[in-house]
Amino acid sequence: MQDKKDCCGCAACSQVCAQQCITMQRDTEGFLYPIVDLHQCIHCGLCEKVCPIIHPYIDRLPLQVYSARNMNEEIRLKSSSGGIFTLLAEKVIHNGGIVFGAKFDEDWNVIHDYTDSIEGLAAFRGSKYVQSIVGTTYQQAKSFLRQGRQVLYSGTPCQIAGLKHYLQREYENLITVDVICHGVPSPLVWQRYLQTLVSNGKNTVSKSRNAIPEISGIAFRDKKTGWKKYGFCVVKTSASWADENSVSASYLPKKESVLLYETHRENIFMRGFLANLYLRPSCYACACKSGKSHSDITLGDLWGAQHILSEKDDDKGLSAVLIHTPKGQILWNTIQYNIYTTIIPYTDCVQYNHSLISSVSPHKNRANFFEHLQEDTHSLSSNINTCLRNQSLIKRIVSKLLSWLKTKTY
Repeated sequence: MQDKKDCCGCAACSQVCAQQCITMQRDTEGFLYPIVDLHQCIHCGLCEKVCPIIHPYIDRLPLQVYSARNMNEEIRLKSSSGGIFTLLAEKVIHNGGIVFGAKFDEDWNVIHDYTDSIEGLAAFRGSKYVQSIVGTTYQQAKSFLRQGRQVLYSGTPCQIAGLKHYLQREYENLITVDVICHGVPSPLVWQRYLQTLVSNGKNTVSKSRNAIPEISGIAFRDKKTGWKKYGFCVVKTSASWADENSVSASYLPKKESVLLYETHRENIFMRGFLANLYLRPSCYACACKSGKSHSDITLGDLWGAQHILSEKDDDKGLSAVLIHTPKGQILWNTIQYNIYTTIIPYTDCVQYNHSLISSVSPHKNRANFFEHLQEDTHSLSSNINTCLRNQSLIKRIVSKLLSWLKTKTY
Protein backbone atom coordinates (compact mmCIF):
# COMPACT_ATOMS: atom_id res chain seq x y z
CA MET A 1 0.00 0.00 0.00
CA GLN A 2 1.72 3.17 -1.23
CA ASP A 3 -1.05 5.59 -0.27
CA LYS A 4 -3.83 5.36 2.31
CA LYS A 5 -6.41 6.08 -0.36
CA ASP A 6 -5.46 2.69 -1.82
CA CYS A 7 -6.96 0.77 1.13
CA CYS A 8 -10.68 0.64 1.89
CA GLY A 9 -10.23 -1.32 5.14
CA CYS A 10 -12.28 -4.35 4.02
CA ALA A 11 -9.84 -6.72 5.81
CA ALA A 12 -9.96 -9.31 3.01
CA CYS A 13 -6.15 -9.48 3.07
CA SER A 14 -5.91 -10.19 6.79
CA GLN A 15 -8.62 -12.85 6.66
CA VAL A 16 -7.16 -14.72 3.69
CA CYS A 17 -3.61 -14.87 5.09
CA ALA A 18 -2.85 -18.48 6.05
CA GLN A 19 0.21 -17.35 8.01
CA GLN A 20 -1.91 -14.93 10.06
CA CYS A 21 0.82 -12.34 9.63
CA ILE A 22 -1.51 -9.46 8.70
CA THR A 23 -3.34 -7.55 11.42
CA MET A 24 -5.69 -4.59 11.07
CA GLN A 25 -4.46 -1.66 13.16
CA ARG A 26 -5.82 1.84 13.66
CA ASP A 27 -3.95 4.88 12.39
CA THR A 28 -4.03 8.32 14.01
CA GLU A 29 -7.30 9.14 12.22
CA GLY A 30 -9.00 6.05 13.65
CA PHE A 31 -9.19 3.96 10.47
CA LEU A 32 -8.01 0.34 10.24
CA TYR A 33 -5.15 -0.57 7.90
CA PRO A 34 -3.33 -3.88 7.34
CA ILE A 35 0.09 -4.24 8.98
CA VAL A 36 2.28 -7.12 7.77
CA ASP A 37 4.70 -9.01 9.99
CA LEU A 38 7.46 -9.51 7.42
CA HIS A 39 9.20 -12.12 9.58
CA GLN A 40 6.21 -14.47 9.15
CA CYS A 41 5.26 -13.50 5.59
CA ILE A 42 6.02 -16.18 2.95
CA HIS A 43 5.25 -13.83 0.03
CA CYS A 44 2.45 -16.02 -1.35
CA GLY A 45 0.69 -12.97 -2.84
CA LEU A 46 -2.79 -13.95 -1.64
CA CYS A 47 -3.27 -10.64 0.16
CA GLU A 48 -2.76 -8.71 -3.08
CA LYS A 49 -4.87 -11.19 -5.05
CA VAL A 50 -7.97 -10.54 -2.92
CA CYS A 51 -7.62 -6.75 -2.74
CA PRO A 52 -10.62 -5.00 -4.38
CA ILE A 53 -8.54 -1.85 -4.93
CA ILE A 54 -5.68 -3.59 -6.75
CA HIS A 55 -8.12 -5.73 -8.75
CA PRO A 56 -11.33 -3.70 -9.17
CA TYR A 57 -14.36 -5.19 -10.84
CA ILE A 58 -15.75 -3.65 -14.02
CA ASP A 59 -18.66 -1.18 -14.15
CA ARG A 60 -22.15 -2.67 -14.31
CA LEU A 61 -25.59 -1.32 -15.09
CA PRO A 62 -28.48 -2.82 -13.08
CA LEU A 63 -30.91 -5.25 -14.70
CA GLN A 64 -33.84 -3.35 -13.16
CA VAL A 65 -34.45 -0.44 -10.79
CA TYR A 66 -37.42 -0.10 -8.45
CA SER A 67 -38.95 2.33 -6.01
CA ALA A 68 -40.27 0.32 -3.07
CA ARG A 69 -41.58 0.49 0.46
CA ASN A 70 -42.52 -2.05 3.08
CA MET A 71 -46.28 -2.45 3.69
CA ASN A 72 -45.52 -2.77 7.40
CA GLU A 73 -45.53 0.88 8.50
CA GLU A 74 -43.90 0.12 11.86
CA ILE A 75 -40.86 -1.49 10.21
CA ARG A 76 -40.76 1.24 7.57
CA LEU A 77 -40.63 4.01 10.19
CA LYS A 78 -37.83 2.23 12.06
CA SER A 79 -35.83 1.89 8.83
CA SER A 80 -33.72 4.54 7.12
CA SER A 81 -35.70 4.52 3.89
CA GLY A 82 -38.43 2.09 2.80
CA GLY A 83 -37.77 -0.92 5.06
CA ILE A 84 -36.77 -3.30 2.27
CA PHE A 85 -33.65 -4.81 3.87
CA THR A 86 -35.77 -6.33 6.65
CA LEU A 87 -37.99 -8.18 4.16
CA LEU A 88 -35.03 -9.60 2.23
CA ALA A 89 -33.31 -10.66 5.44
CA GLU A 90 -36.47 -12.23 6.89
CA LYS A 91 -36.89 -14.34 3.76
CA VAL A 92 -33.35 -15.71 4.09
CA ILE A 93 -33.85 -16.48 7.79
CA HIS A 94 -37.15 -18.25 7.06
CA ASN A 95 -35.19 -20.39 4.60
CA GLY A 96 -32.84 -21.43 7.40
CA GLY A 97 -30.13 -18.99 6.35
CA ILE A 98 -27.75 -16.51 7.96
CA VAL A 99 -27.77 -12.71 7.68
CA PHE A 100 -24.68 -10.52 8.14
CA GLY A 101 -24.96 -6.80 8.79
CA ALA A 102 -23.64 -3.82 10.73
CA LYS A 103 -24.69 -3.20 14.33
CA PHE A 104 -23.55 -1.41 17.48
CA ASP A 105 -21.51 -3.27 20.09
CA GLU A 106 -21.78 -2.58 23.83
CA ASP A 107 -19.50 0.47 23.52
CA TRP A 108 -21.41 1.83 20.49
CA ASN A 109 -18.67 0.97 18.03
CA VAL A 110 -20.06 -0.24 14.70
CA ILE A 111 -19.15 -3.86 13.94
CA HIS A 112 -20.19 -6.55 11.49
CA ASP A 113 -21.95 -9.59 12.92
CA TYR A 114 -24.46 -12.28 11.91
CA THR A 115 -27.80 -13.61 13.08
CA ASP A 116 -30.06 -16.54 12.25
CA SER A 117 -33.11 -15.17 14.06
CA ILE A 118 -35.81 -12.66 13.10
CA GLU A 119 -35.29 -10.90 16.44
CA GLY A 120 -31.61 -10.42 15.67
CA LEU A 121 -32.37 -8.39 12.55
CA ALA A 122 -33.44 -5.35 14.57
CA ALA A 123 -29.80 -4.58 15.41
CA PHE A 124 -28.92 -4.39 11.69
CA ARG A 125 -31.80 -2.08 10.82
CA GLY A 126 -31.09 1.60 10.13
CA SER A 127 -28.09 3.49 8.78
CA LYS A 128 -24.91 3.74 10.86
CA TYR A 129 -22.64 6.50 9.61
CA VAL A 130 -19.36 5.05 10.87
CA GLN A 131 -17.01 2.58 9.19
CA SER A 132 -17.83 -0.83 10.62
CA ILE A 133 -15.24 -3.36 11.79
CA VAL A 134 -15.53 -6.37 9.48
CA GLY A 135 -13.49 -8.59 11.81
CA THR A 136 -13.49 -12.21 10.65
CA THR A 137 -17.00 -12.20 9.16
CA TYR A 138 -15.73 -13.14 5.66
CA GLN A 139 -14.31 -16.32 7.18
CA GLN A 140 -17.56 -16.96 9.05
CA ALA A 141 -19.64 -16.42 5.90
CA LYS A 142 -17.43 -18.84 3.97
CA SER A 143 -17.90 -21.47 6.67
CA PHE A 144 -21.70 -21.17 6.49
CA LEU A 145 -21.63 -21.26 2.68
CA ARG A 146 -19.60 -24.49 2.72
CA GLN A 147 -22.18 -25.98 5.08
CA GLY A 148 -24.76 -25.34 2.35
CA ARG A 149 -26.65 -22.63 4.26
CA GLN A 150 -27.97 -19.59 2.44
CA VAL A 151 -26.09 -16.42 3.43
CA LEU A 152 -27.13 -12.80 2.96
CA TYR A 153 -24.17 -10.49 3.51
CA SER A 154 -24.90 -6.76 3.61
CA GLY A 155 -22.42 -3.91 3.76
CA THR A 156 -20.85 -1.00 1.93
CA PRO A 157 -19.81 -1.53 -1.73
CA CYS A 158 -16.13 -1.95 -0.80
CA GLN A 159 -17.01 -4.51 1.89
CA ILE A 160 -19.02 -6.53 -0.62
CA ALA A 161 -16.24 -6.32 -3.20
CA GLY A 162 -13.79 -7.42 -0.51
CA LEU A 163 -15.95 -10.41 0.41
CA LYS A 164 -16.29 -11.56 -3.19
CA HIS A 165 -12.55 -11.24 -3.79
CA TYR A 166 -11.87 -13.13 -0.55
CA LEU A 167 -14.15 -16.03 -1.56
CA GLN A 168 -12.45 -16.29 -4.98
CA ARG A 169 -15.43 -18.13 -6.43
CA GLU A 170 -19.18 -17.78 -6.85
CA TYR A 171 -21.54 -19.44 -4.37
CA GLU A 172 -25.13 -20.01 -5.45
CA ASN A 173 -26.25 -19.82 -1.82
CA LEU A 174 -24.71 -16.34 -1.31
CA ILE A 175 -26.75 -13.14 -1.70
CA THR A 176 -24.84 -9.86 -1.39
CA VAL A 177 -26.58 -6.58 -0.65
CA ASP A 178 -24.73 -3.27 -0.63
CA VAL A 179 -25.90 0.26 0.09
CA ILE A 180 -25.60 3.49 -1.83
CA CYS A 181 -22.63 4.92 0.07
CA HIS A 182 -21.67 8.56 0.59
CA GLY A 183 -18.51 7.54 2.45
CA VAL A 184 -17.58 6.24 5.91
CA PRO A 185 -16.62 8.55 8.81
CA SER A 186 -13.80 7.90 11.26
CA PRO A 187 -14.63 5.58 14.19
CA LEU A 188 -12.29 7.70 16.34
CA VAL A 189 -14.28 10.86 15.63
CA TRP A 190 -17.49 8.94 16.41
CA GLN A 191 -16.21 7.79 19.79
CA ARG A 192 -14.95 11.28 20.64
CA TYR A 193 -18.39 12.63 19.76
CA LEU A 194 -20.17 10.11 21.99
CA GLN A 195 -17.85 10.84 24.89
CA THR A 196 -18.58 14.54 24.48
CA LEU A 197 -22.31 13.84 24.59
CA VAL A 198 -22.17 12.03 27.91
CA SER A 199 -19.90 14.63 29.54
CA ASN A 200 -23.01 16.64 30.44
CA GLY A 201 -22.53 19.28 27.79
CA LYS A 202 -18.98 20.21 28.86
CA ASN A 203 -16.46 21.12 26.20
CA THR A 204 -13.98 18.57 27.50
CA VAL A 205 -14.13 14.94 26.43
CA SER A 206 -15.19 12.43 29.07
CA LYS A 207 -12.25 10.18 29.94
CA SER A 208 -14.41 7.43 31.41
CA ARG A 209 -15.47 4.60 29.11
CA ASN A 210 -18.09 3.73 31.74
CA ALA A 211 -20.07 6.78 30.60
CA ILE A 212 -20.88 5.33 27.18
CA PRO A 213 -23.11 2.39 28.33
CA GLU A 214 -25.68 4.80 29.81
CA ILE A 215 -26.71 5.44 26.21
CA SER A 216 -29.42 2.91 25.35
CA GLY A 217 -30.25 3.79 21.76
CA ILE A 218 -28.91 5.73 18.76
CA ALA A 219 -30.68 6.54 15.50
CA PHE A 220 -28.86 8.39 12.74
CA ARG A 221 -32.05 8.59 10.67
CA ASP A 222 -34.98 9.14 13.01
CA LYS A 223 -38.14 10.09 11.09
CA LYS A 224 -40.01 12.10 13.74
CA THR A 225 -39.27 15.20 11.68
CA GLY A 226 -39.79 13.37 8.39
CA TRP A 227 -37.73 11.23 6.04
CA LYS A 228 -36.09 14.14 4.22
CA LYS A 229 -35.43 16.22 7.35
CA TYR A 230 -34.43 13.20 9.39
CA GLY A 231 -33.11 13.61 12.90
CA PHE A 232 -30.18 12.30 14.90
CA CYS A 233 -31.48 10.83 18.17
CA VAL A 234 -29.70 9.51 21.26
CA VAL A 235 -31.68 7.83 24.04
CA LYS A 236 -30.27 7.63 27.55
CA THR A 237 -31.03 5.09 30.26
CA SER A 238 -31.59 6.61 33.67
CA ALA A 239 -32.01 4.95 37.07
CA SER A 240 -35.22 3.13 37.88
CA TRP A 241 -37.21 3.77 41.07
CA ALA A 242 -35.59 0.70 42.61
CA ASP A 243 -32.09 1.98 41.87
CA GLU A 244 -32.85 5.42 43.27
CA ASN A 245 -34.17 3.85 46.48
CA SER A 246 -31.49 1.16 46.80
CA VAL A 247 -34.06 -1.58 46.30
CA SER A 248 -33.06 -4.87 44.70
CA ALA A 249 -35.56 -5.32 41.89
CA SER A 250 -33.72 -6.19 38.68
CA TYR A 251 -36.98 -7.04 36.94
CA LEU A 252 -38.09 -3.39 37.08
CA PRO A 253 -37.43 -1.57 33.80
CA LYS A 254 -34.98 1.27 33.54
CA LYS A 255 -36.35 4.66 32.58
CA GLU A 256 -35.36 6.07 29.21
CA SER A 257 -35.18 9.69 28.15
CA VAL A 258 -34.02 11.49 25.03
CA LEU A 259 -30.50 12.74 25.62
CA LEU A 260 -30.34 14.52 22.26
CA TYR A 261 -32.57 15.10 19.26
CA GLU A 262 -31.40 17.31 16.39
CA THR A 263 -32.09 17.38 12.68
CA HIS A 264 -29.18 16.27 10.53
CA ARG A 265 -28.53 19.89 9.57
CA GLU A 266 -28.23 20.88 13.25
CA ASN A 267 -26.25 17.93 14.60
CA ILE A 268 -22.51 18.64 14.64
CA PHE A 269 -21.40 15.06 13.87
CA MET A 270 -23.79 14.77 10.92
CA ARG A 271 -22.75 18.18 9.59
CA GLY A 272 -19.11 17.15 9.53
CA PHE A 273 -19.96 13.82 7.91
CA LEU A 274 -22.13 15.34 5.18
CA ALA A 275 -19.44 17.98 4.50
CA ASN A 276 -16.89 15.15 3.92
CA LEU A 277 -14.68 16.40 6.73
CA TYR A 278 -13.60 13.07 8.24
CA LEU A 279 -14.27 10.31 5.72
CA ARG A 280 -11.79 7.52 5.02
CA PRO A 281 -9.19 8.59 2.40
CA SER A 282 -10.30 5.82 0.00
CA CYS A 283 -13.84 7.24 -0.01
CA TYR A 284 -12.64 10.26 -1.97
CA ALA A 285 -11.56 7.93 -4.81
CA CYS A 286 -13.89 4.96 -4.33
CA ALA A 287 -13.09 1.98 -6.53
CA CYS A 288 -16.52 0.41 -6.06
CA LYS A 289 -18.94 2.94 -7.60
CA SER A 290 -21.12 2.28 -10.67
CA GLY A 291 -21.90 -1.32 -9.74
CA LYS A 292 -18.24 -2.30 -9.27
CA SER A 293 -18.99 -4.02 -5.98
CA HIS A 294 -20.70 -6.77 -8.03
CA SER A 295 -23.41 -7.15 -5.40
CA ASP A 296 -26.66 -8.90 -6.24
CA ILE A 297 -28.83 -6.05 -4.92
CA THR A 298 -28.15 -2.41 -4.03
CA LEU A 299 -30.40 -0.57 -1.55
CA GLY A 300 -30.60 3.13 -0.79
CA ASP A 301 -32.85 6.14 -0.41
CA LEU A 302 -34.90 7.22 -3.39
CA TRP A 303 -33.87 10.85 -3.04
CA GLY A 304 -35.80 13.08 -5.41
CA ALA A 305 -38.93 10.99 -4.86
CA GLN A 306 -41.00 14.19 -4.83
CA HIS A 307 -39.97 14.68 -8.46
CA ILE A 308 -39.78 11.06 -9.64
CA LEU A 309 -42.93 9.70 -7.97
CA SER A 310 -44.61 12.66 -6.32
CA GLU A 311 -47.91 10.81 -5.82
CA LYS A 312 -46.17 8.08 -3.77
CA ASP A 313 -43.96 10.34 -1.64
CA ASP A 314 -45.48 10.67 1.85
CA ASP A 315 -42.15 11.67 3.48
CA LYS A 316 -41.98 8.41 5.44
CA GLY A 317 -39.28 6.83 3.29
CA LEU A 318 -38.92 5.20 -0.11
CA SER A 319 -36.17 2.79 -1.10
CA ALA A 320 -34.27 2.70 -4.34
CA VAL A 321 -33.67 -0.96 -5.22
CA LEU A 322 -31.19 -1.88 -7.93
CA ILE A 323 -31.22 -5.53 -9.06
CA HIS A 324 -27.89 -6.59 -10.58
CA THR A 325 -28.14 -10.36 -11.02
CA PRO A 326 -30.73 -13.07 -11.76
CA LYS A 327 -30.04 -14.42 -8.25
CA GLY A 328 -30.92 -11.02 -6.81
CA GLN A 329 -34.09 -10.88 -8.92
CA ILE A 330 -35.22 -14.27 -7.63
CA LEU A 331 -34.95 -13.15 -4.00
CA TRP A 332 -36.62 -9.84 -4.86
CA ASN A 333 -39.56 -11.66 -6.45
CA THR A 334 -40.21 -13.59 -3.22
CA ILE A 335 -41.09 -10.44 -1.23
CA GLN A 336 -43.43 -8.84 -3.78
CA TYR A 337 -46.55 -9.50 -1.71
CA ASN A 338 -45.12 -7.42 1.17
CA ILE A 339 -44.19 -4.26 -0.73
CA TYR A 340 -45.51 -1.42 -2.83
CA THR A 341 -43.20 -1.13 -5.82
CA THR A 342 -42.79 0.74 -9.10
CA ILE A 343 -40.20 0.32 -11.86
CA ILE A 344 -38.23 3.53 -12.41
CA PRO A 345 -35.49 4.54 -14.89
CA TYR A 346 -31.89 4.15 -13.68
CA THR A 347 -31.17 7.69 -14.87
CA ASP A 348 -33.82 9.09 -12.49
CA CYS A 349 -32.21 7.27 -9.59
CA VAL A 350 -28.72 8.55 -10.44
CA GLN A 351 -29.93 12.11 -11.03
CA TYR A 352 -30.81 12.58 -7.37
CA ASN A 353 -28.24 10.21 -5.88
CA HIS A 354 -24.81 10.89 -7.36
CA SER A 355 -23.19 8.63 -4.74
CA LEU A 356 -24.17 5.72 -6.99
CA ILE A 357 -21.54 6.71 -9.54
CA SER A 358 -19.36 9.48 -8.08
CA SER A 359 -17.03 9.85 -5.12
CA VAL A 360 -17.25 12.96 -2.96
CA SER A 361 -14.42 15.49 -2.75
CA PRO A 362 -12.41 15.87 0.46
CA HIS A 363 -13.17 18.91 2.56
CA LYS A 364 -10.55 21.61 2.19
CA ASN A 365 -9.92 21.68 5.95
CA ARG A 366 -9.73 17.90 6.48
CA ALA A 367 -6.02 17.93 7.36
CA ASN A 368 -6.51 20.82 9.80
CA PHE A 369 -9.37 18.97 11.46
CA PHE A 370 -7.33 15.84 12.17
CA GLU A 371 -4.32 17.89 13.26
CA HIS A 372 -6.44 19.59 15.94
CA LEU A 373 -8.10 16.26 16.81
CA GLN A 374 -4.70 14.80 17.72
CA GLU A 375 -3.63 17.90 19.66
CA ASP A 376 -6.81 17.62 21.73
CA THR A 377 -6.63 21.35 22.45
CA HIS A 378 -9.99 22.07 20.85
CA SER A 379 -13.33 20.58 21.75
CA LEU A 380 -14.66 18.35 18.98
CA SER A 381 -17.62 20.64 18.30
CA SER A 382 -15.37 23.68 18.13
CA ASN A 383 -12.98 21.88 15.79
CA ILE A 384 -15.77 20.84 13.41
CA ASN A 385 -17.47 24.25 13.56
CA THR A 386 -14.22 26.09 12.86
CA CYS A 387 -13.39 23.92 9.85
CA LEU A 388 -16.89 24.21 8.38
CA ARG A 389 -17.16 27.93 9.10
CA ASN A 390 -13.82 28.67 7.42
CA GLN A 391 -14.91 26.79 4.33
CA SER A 392 -18.27 28.57 4.32
CA LEU A 393 -16.55 31.97 4.61
CA ILE A 394 -14.35 31.23 1.60
CA LYS A 395 -17.36 30.11 -0.40
CA ARG A 396 -19.24 33.30 0.50
CA ILE A 397 -16.29 35.49 -0.50
CA VAL A 398 -15.86 33.68 -3.84
CA SER A 399 -19.61 33.86 -4.48
CA LYS A 400 -19.71 37.60 -3.81
CA LEU A 401 -16.64 38.16 -5.96
CA LEU A 402 -18.17 36.28 -8.87
CA SER A 403 -21.41 38.22 -8.49
CA TRP A 404 -19.50 41.50 -8.50
CA LEU A 405 -17.54 40.49 -11.62
CA LYS A 406 -20.77 39.70 -13.44
CA THR A 407 -22.01 43.23 -12.85
CA LYS A 408 -18.91 44.87 -14.25
CA THR A 409 -18.97 46.14 -17.78
CA TYR A 410 -15.89 46.53 -19.89
